[in-house]
Amino acid sequence: MATELVTSVATPPETSAGSTDLADAAYRAVRGRSRLRATGVLLVRRLLLMIPTTILVSLGIFAVAAASPFDPLTAHLGDNYQSATPAQREAISAAYDLDQHWLRAWWNWWGALLHGDLGWSSTKGQPVVEVIGQRLPFTLGMSSAALLSAAIIAIVVGAVIGMRRGGLLDRMCTSLAAVLAATPPFVVSLILVGVFAVGLGWLPTSGARRPGDDYSVAGLLTHAVLPYLALTVSMVPWLLLTMRAAVVDAAASDAIRGARARGIAGRRLLTGHIVPVSVLPTLALLGTRLPELIAGAAIVEAVFGWPGLAEALVDAAVALDFSLLAALAVGSAVLVLVGSALSDAAAVWIDPRIGLRA
Repeated sequence: MATELVTSVATPPETSAGSTDLADAAYRAVRGRSRLRATGVLLVRRLLLMIPTTILVSLGIFAVAAASPFDPLTAHLGDNYQSATPAQREAISAAYDLDQHWLRAWWNWWGALLHGDLGWSSTKGQPVVEVIGQRLPFTLGMSSAALLSAAIIAIVVGAVIGMRRGGLLDRMCTSLAAVLAATPPFVVSLILVGVFAVGLGWLPTSGARRPGDDYSVAGLLTHAVLPYLALTVSMVPWLLLTMRAAVVDAAASDAIRGARARGIAGRRLLTGHIVPVSVLPTLALLGTRLPELIAGAAIVEAVFGWPGLAEALVDAAVALDFSLLAALAVGSAVLVLVGSALSDAAAVWIDPRIGLRA
């Protein structure tokens, strides 16, 4: 009888504990589905918005290129432009469809694109697909590495100085970030070249390989150091300042005061409570500042002679190479839209309460 009584008394706590575990598991499952649904809805809305935006961007590119004062015949004929007869110029214009209206050129470009054809690059003398395929790895690798490094540096340093607001390290880092934020990427590039390439002679000044050599991993890494540093340095300031401001705001919030009152402090407070909230503005900023990343990458590539897409974009704009210019410009716009959508989706995944709608 005593045994039965003990068993009957001991059973409810076990059942209660099991019910609590089941409730916690159910709550986590519902929360996970809620995050997944909010993220999916946001991505679908951004995708639907991306379609008309891309069409309008491509239309604007062709209109602006048509209003350009550059004469595409100059790029095609080069030094022979002055000696070419009117008949020869007309023949060149007809061969490359330079005399067609920009609206027709835009329509034909979309028609070919929907059939998987990006067209022929008149400035490079090869299909646009091959031009992009040869140069995209250089630009994508450089930009991705610099963006990742800048984000890590900004999050770590921004969190540290944000927790030590007003200290010596905070004042030094924020002052340096403000100076670098006001310095154009080409100035940073020229300083790096002057110090490390010309002055000290440690690194090559331009290109991605020595003249006459084939591309190699060692050669690429050596030549990539300076443009990588220039691009990273140009992206760190605004990410760092944003992360610092977010950490300062989070540290002064009621939620963090409550965590401190419960005895949570030090690294546990920073990594478990402050950083997850503070990263959200930084992620949002990554999406909105992608155009500056693309522009900065183009400038850095031009200064260092990096064989990326910047040179092709400049040549296409000057020569009104519609096929290559449209592909690169529209591709950049799509990249910005996708990056912005992914950064917002990451923010919604971390905290579905922020309620992004479009």
